[in-house]
Amino acid sequence: MEKVFASPSRYVQGKGVLKSGLDHILALGKRALLLADSTVYEIAGRQLEEDLKARSAFVHYEAFHGEASDVEIDRVSQVGRDLDIQVTLGLGGGKTIDTAKAIADKLQVPVAILPTVASTDAPTSALSVIYSEEGVFERYLFYSKNPELVLVDTQVIAQAPVRLLASGIADALATWVEGRAVIEAHGATMAGGSPSIAAEAIARACEATLFENGLQALAAAHAKVVTPALEAVVEANTLLSGIGFESCGLAAAHAIHNGFTALHGDIHSLTHGEKVAYGTLTQLLLENRPKEELDRYIRFYQALGLPTSLEEVKLAGVSYEDLVKVGALATQDGETIHQMAQKFTATDVADALLALDAYVQENCQKR
Repeated sequence: MEKVFASPSRYVQGKGVLKSGLDHILALGKRALLLADSTVYEIAGRQLEEDLKARSAFVHYEAFHGEASDVEIDRVSQVGRDLDIQVTLGLGGGKTIDTAKAIADKLQVPVAILPTVASTDAPTSALSVIYSEEGVFERYLFYSKNPELVLVDTQVIAQAPVRLLASGIADALATWVEGRAVIEAHGATMAGGSPSIAAEAIARACEATLFENGLQALAAAHAKVVTPALEAVVEANTLLSGIGFESCGLAAAHAIHNGFTALHGDIHSLTHGEKVAYGTLTQLLLENRPKEELDRYIRFYQALGLPTSLEEVKLAGVSYEDLVKVGALATQDGETIHQMAQKFTATDVADALLALDAYVQENCQKR
């Protein structure tokens, strides 16, 4: 199998780059469709629209309806066709970004990704996660290219809820855990080849950066200021994790996250990263990784305020039958758990979800 390394054409990060980095956006086209939800538009979108228009660009703002679904993608794509759009701008979080990439692909125009939170590694990749209108995971949608531009304003990121930064750390901490499993199994990555030396190095650097800077970055986010630690974690959450997951591979952690969409209830009040956190710990248990490694991850998650028990993922008292449903969706054909060396069943996943909860209760109670 050939090695494939994928990355955005350009990555720009720093304080105030949503204002100082307009040339990067304008180089992609002068007729822009700006996709953002109404809250993000008021926080950062309106000013961006005004600044681009002051540079003689045409900008049409389209409100994102909240779900990265085929219905939403088709709706906004038609708007773009009607307006002869030259570039799509995705301003916001993971689902907005994934939808913007899909729209740009349908319109065959460049896409500029402008994250307002560092909560997922969606910005850099050549894929989107597609959900039903009800929020149930459906499939991954792959593209022939990565975004032309990812522009990350850390001053905007610093104003976002701290919970979202912690969620991004959780999502990014899955990068090395999953990438290592794919490497060991000689599995395929999300980019369609085997992991390269560069991708492995980036995935390792992602983990090291987060353990080194995570708590300091969270403190900066609480103070709503930009520090070197915050800059480092934003880069790890966005660039290192984005390249790492796509070019090194996904495994059980994200498959289990997708499996959680089989359930109804309060679990869906959690963020993507919070659910991935429990999936990552479950993968470590499924692989029977050393106790010291499992404990290190659990303690770090607890320090970051991330869930490490079934109660904390809103599944207190969950039935075994429901956990098997999670396992069934996590192990369906095409899921990333099948890139691992060992083959797991729905009951294997259900058992691990329960065993992790018991392990944490007995050995890792919060101090």
